[in-house]
Amino acid sequence: MAAVILDRPRRRVYVRGVRGHLGWRVADELSALEHLDVVIASGDAPATADMAPFDTIVDVGVADHDVLGQRGASVTAGATELLADAAVLGASQLVVLSSAMVYGAVANNPVPLTEAAVLRPEPAFVYARQLAAAEETIDGWRVAAPDRRVAMLRPAVPIAADGTSSLARALIAGYGQSFGESDPDAQFVHHDDVASAVALAVTDRLDDVFNVAPDGSIPGDRVRALTGHRFRLPLPSRVADVVGRLQWRFQRGPIPPGLRSYTRASWVVANDKLRAAGWAPTVTNEQAYVEGTGAKWWTMVTPKRPGTGARRHDRRSRDRRRGDRAHGTTLVAASSSSLISINLTRSESCRRLQMPTSSPSSSTTAVPSSTASVAMSSNATTIGGVAITVTRSAPPGRSRAIT
Repeated sequence: MAAVILDRPRRRVYVRGVRGHLGWRVADELSALEHLDVVIASGDAPATADMAPFDTIVDVGVADHDVLGQRGASVTAGATELLADAAVLGASQLVVLSSAMVYGAVANNPVPLTEAAVLRPEPAFVYARQLAAAEETIDGWRVAAPDRRVAMLRPAVPIAADGTSSLARALIAGYGQSFGESDPDAQFVHHDDVASAVALAVTDRLDDVFNVAPDGSIPGDRVRALTGHRFRLPLPSRVADVVGRLQWRFQRGPIPPGLRSYTRASWVVANDKLRAAGWAPTVTNEQAYVEGTGAKWWTMVTPKRPGTGARRHDRRSRDRRRGDRAHGTTLVAASSSSLISINLTRSESCRRLQMPTSSPSSSTTAVPSSTASVAMSSNATTIGGVAITVTRSAPPGRSRAIT
């Protein structure tokens, strides 16, 4: 009896808030799955009834700090619009990208933070505070009906080449630059790993809160080394606080109010729960950091190595750079080999051309054909008391005249 193969039923997925690099990376990851029909939207306009029905809505824009800042929008308003679209499209599952910043950076935080930790976002950081409120609103939608599912993903600092947000850059600017205080551990998750976590949540219809981060973290002193800032000036705590605030004020790029605490205390998260669901990171913290930042060249000798996992997006530029480096290494090796070969050949020729000093003016010797193909500039010199003139590049098989 022949086996009957049942095709996985196709599902319709509505991806909203796709504006930045991370949003497009998620959209590309989902579009590559054969059992999904994916519709991509920026979220600027509300969904309409003629688009329905959709099984799942993926929101990658509710936590997009850059877009929210440019438009002066709020996270809580975005969450309300998301739930309105879910009602119109008839979706029963939501996959939402939030942030691990909702845990807050408090000195007594457990290390690492699990999904069961109490949310204590920095009160002065409006973005993190609104994210926590938005999560609560979305969870209220989930418990309102038994068939509804919500996968709330809380990534660490998302980062990638040519796709690092201004918020991530502001955090990076603060890591490893604190005065008179120890540096906390840091975490950076690559966009590829965030996208694969979203794909898993959609495919397996996950229903819970999940942290998204690589294994472990980067120690504070290692962050300082990668940043290129080695020198530490010990200062009294009050003076250090004043200097730190001035440093924040004059660093490159906008520094959101309340962000400084996230560079002074640990908010490292655990990924065990998402790993148990079948997800695995492919890029380490150090690899993501070096790729997504303008790290100093001397910090890239050891940590900047190609990732070992499936990195299917945005690899052309990195492969091109690796090819250029390999090509340059080949040219240097070839040049060195040619110079060594020429020097050895010249030494051998000079050894063979040692002649008696009794009649140097009448001596004529032919160079063996094996050395005739070596290109040497015409010059005159004296070796062992014999005046020697070498002509340019005689064709192979012929001898060079030496007088």
